[in-house]
Amino acid sequence: MDYYNIMGVDKSASADEIKSAYRKLARKLHPDLNPDDKEANKKFQQLNEANAVLSDPEKRAKYDKFGKDWEHGEEYEQYRRAQQQQQQGQQQGAGSYGYSGAGFEGGDFSDFFESMFGGQGGRGQARFRGQDINATLNLTLQQAAKTHQQTFSVQGKNLRITIPAGVEHGQVIRLAGQGGSSSGNGPNGDLYITFSIQEDPKFRRSGNDLYATQDIDLYTAVLGGEVQFQTMDTKVKLKIAAGTQNGTKLRLKGKGFPVYKKEGQFGDLYVTLNVVIPSQLDEKQKQLFEQLANLSK
Repeated sequence: MDYYNIMGVDKSASADEIKSAYRKLARKLHPDLNPDDKEANKKFQQLNEANAVLSDPEKRAKYDKFGKDWEHGEEYEQYRRAQQQQQQGQQQGAGSYGYSGAGFEGGDFSDFFESMFGGQGGRGQARFRGQDINATLNLTLQQAAKTHQQTFSVQGKNLRITIPAGVEHGQVIRLAGQGGSSSGNGPNGDLYITFSIQEDPKFRRSGNDLYATQDIDLYTAVLGGEVQFQTMDTKVKLKIAAGTQNGTKLRLKGKGFPVYKKEGQFGDLYVTLNVVIPSQLDEKQKQLFEQLANLSK
């Protein structure tokens, strides 16, 4: 797969352009919006894989250098250097020698990479990499707002992971070596976890900002006052100006969603005021409103 093509961006795209492209396509292709569209679901998985690489500067640099085999590019370069050294030694009459790479105890380094990069295997049994596994982890919005640990099962294994505050719906993280087991004593595959964040009954999230609605009575809207509002972690007092109109939006700076992996940084919270008109008035209240109506004339 061409990750740049999947995300619809140029190879020179900035980090902000990649982030914007991912959000746009994730909303379009998400399985919740395409429950019976297998092709859209496939593209969504490819999009998550592409974003996991291109949104990480270190991974992106390796992908730009090594292409589809970026995860093993550095090891492959070591392997190629070892081959060149071996050839030089043979040419100088030093005879052939083995090269044992770190992490592959008791095995031949070249055998591993011959199997990994399409060769036939030099000596001994070829070592094939285990299959990658995709899993979905469901979170509430409250859970996604706090750094915490969760334990879940994948293929009979219990894994305990730390989830950083600020993860987004559809975001993918990779756990190296936690995927399917290998054959021939090769490395395990990787586990890709897609976060699915449930809709919250009170807050709507957009990026790092939160949006909510607060009812206020007619008298507070006309005369002004204060109302209490429960944010995601504390209670605050909203100051209502006299003559507040229905649909007025208040901005609470820094009271939004935590920014992913940026401790102490938060988005903003926008509260839209909904003026509730009284539907049942007693006779005295009706008379008072009539008096007000006459005065306004």
